[in-house]
Amino acid sequence: MEAWTLLLGGLAQALTLDNLLMAAVGALVGTFVGVLPGLGPTSAIAILLPLTTVLEPTQGMIMLAGIYYGAMYGGSTTAILMNIPGEVSSIPTCLDGYPLARKGRGGPALGIAAIASFAAGTLALFGLVGFAPWLAERALAFGPPEYTALMLLALTLIVNLSGRSLAKALAMGAAGFLAAAVGLGPMSGMPRFSYGSTSLTGGLEMISVIIGLFAVTEVFKGMEERRAQITNTKLGRMYPDRKELARCTPSFLRGGAVGFVLGLLPGCSAAVSAFLAYDMEKKVSRTPEAFGKGAMEGVAAPEAANNATSSAGFIPLLSLGIPSSPPLAVLLAGLMIYGLAPGPLLFEQNGPFIWTVIASMFVGNAMLLILNLPLVGLWARMTRIPYGIMGPLILLLSTIGAYTIRSSLFDVGVALAFGGLGYLFHKYQWPVLPFILGFILGPLFEQSFLQSVSLSGGSLMIFLERPMSAGLLAAAVILLSFSIRLKKQTQKRISEEAGDFEEIA
Repeated sequence: MEAWTLLLGGLAQALTLDNLLMAAVGALVGTFVGVLPGLGPTSAIAILLPLTTVLEPTQGMIMLAGIYYGAMYGGSTTAILMNIPGEVSSIPTCLDGYPLARKGRGGPALGIAAIASFAAGTLALFGLVGFAPWLAERALAFGPPEYTALMLLALTLIVNLSGRSLAKALAMGAAGFLAAAVGLGPMSGMPRFSYGSTSLTGGLEMISVIIGLFAVTEVFKGMEERRAQITNTKLGRMYPDRKELARCTPSFLRGGAVGFVLGLLPGCSAAVSAFLAYDMEKKVSRTPEAFGKGAMEGVAAPEAANNATSSAGFIPLLSLGIPSSPPLAVLLAGLMIYGLAPGPLLFEQNGPFIWTVIASMFVGNAMLLILNLPLVGLWARMTRIPYGIMGPLILLLSTIGAYTIRSSLFDVGVALAFGGLGYLFHKYQWPVLPFILGFILGPLFEQSFLQSVSLSGGSLMIFLERPMSAGLLAAAVILLSFSIRLKKQTQKRISEEAGDFEEIA
């Protein structure tokens, strides 16, 4: 009860004109940054952090927090309209968002993404207020064995993303794992697969690979199809109707719950929660065959998970001083610059500051919705721009995005090379998503596995001796069996109804 009273006091401060302005500027800048491939929330916060030091600590943190969740939302715009994920966590949104845009339904898809982000982000903030210290302490029980088991659980998604051939999907997952292994070993620090190249020793930058496989590949596909526009159908309604909202509400809640729980775990990225939420939504759907072809629930669930993870990440950050993602690590640096030490004493020693920042997140979340819904029509009309203009623009943004990550032309070359590979994967029907999963989860799995084995002195029994780890491994086995069975049933159903085998990933 005391927390809610303090929150009301913080809300009164958050609604002052200066703080409202900071939240609005942060949300707008974050949204703008989010739509640019490569320039994600981490880079944006790091670049703007020095500028905010001229502000009062409260105003500075309000603006930085606004940039953070604005950027997380902004990544969905290009994911839906151009098949370009601004952030890795926006990849699941591409799967159904872009098919919807090509059908002329980009407006409702953007509206659902905005509402899902608002709903899940707000629910996660209520969790932040009510359960922050209690939940954060329990999240610390997650050690390397539990993370290893969680990564294995996430890797079972490959079955559902396998498309026509499970063998091809497993091969692509392994290829992604190998590609992520290029660079320095996580435990040994020795170079691997670098062949004497300094650039390869630094590893393949994830954003460059993503930009190549999605954005550059999309341009190549557009050139082959001689595409005139992303869509040539009428745009129709710009907002989702009541039936769509009612249908997607359970998806908001399920995706938000997944994102909130996983957001408490340090090191568990929003990409993992977005993929898991998408997979769960596909499993519980009565029409799983519609996913990948333009299911509105396929946009709602990952967007909700993405934003819930972003908000939940503030719980271990503020309660224990543990950043659960790279953007929050930069925010932690911001708190330290202002002379504030996150941890159990933060709420006692700097109560007015911290409750004002938390209250401003509610305001900023609402502001994000209010600012972006009127822009849905404008964004949706981007799909009518002639592809002769849009294609070079996508290539230009991709080049800038790949270069700005490390100011390296090598990363631009990586993006173009993976663009060519992505085109060949598409042409010869090799699924790309298992490659992405292997690339994202591979390093996390390797690091936590090696740490676990090191802790146990080489014994693999550590994964079965710890109850939470053993439970997650059991869940992974059950989920794998269920996924294989569901996939077979879905393929059979499609064959019966369509008379031919179709792609369902």
